[in-house]
Amino acid sequence: KDVQKEREPNVYLSKEEVKEKIQSYNSSVTDKLKMTLNANGVYTGFIKVQMELCRPITVQSSQTQGRNTPSNQETAFYLPDGCVNTLHISSTNTVREVIEALLKKFFVADNPAKFALYKRCHKEDQVYTCKLSDREHPLYLRLVAGPKTEMLSFVLREHETGEVMWEAFSIPELQNFLRILDKEENDQLQILKNRYAAYRGKLEEALRGVLKPG
Repeated sequence: KDVQKEREPNVYLSKEEVKEKIQSYNSSVTDKLKMTLNANGVYTGFIKVQMELCRPITVQSSQTQGRNTPSNQETAFYLPDGCVNTLHISSTNTVREVIEALLKKFFVADNPAKFALYKRCHKEDQVYTCKLSDREHPLYLRLVAGPKTEMLSFVLREHETGEVMWEAFSIPELQNFLRILDKEENDQLQILKNRYAAYRGKLEEALRGVLKPG
């Protein structure tokens, strides 16, 4: 069940409550991704983000990252469905900063405004997915929910819902999409040609057996 936006009120914890929560959280961690509380009250930890992207992403070469580069040094491709990435963040990092860090980590050249972070949780035997606002703090949500991803997980999706807003994409991105479509079309045509060539071979072999003298 998708919920349009986060409706739960934020409950802020005291420093002592944060300390107790982190101790409880770390005692339950099974993958060594623990949280660390700093003297200034800021804590750091890890979140896992599942990628659920319907459209291709544009990736820059690591050697050209951060510089103005021609479009032929960028590549567009579909991410594998269900790909999960781990980020090390702090309690002060917002949803928008997490999205930007995730894209930067993998040299994604797309505009961060095209993406949104969702939280997925279990309530009353149902799974709810709702979009987080830019001012939410994912690590705080992770701390409150505990380390079990069955209770809370994060998902990155395209920001737009419904009809694709193609005018939001740059010309190099659109050209990359066309190249991907051409490749997929050629691949499908080759598969069909191979299939019918195999059928034709079997038919010709059967005809030779029927027409063989004697």
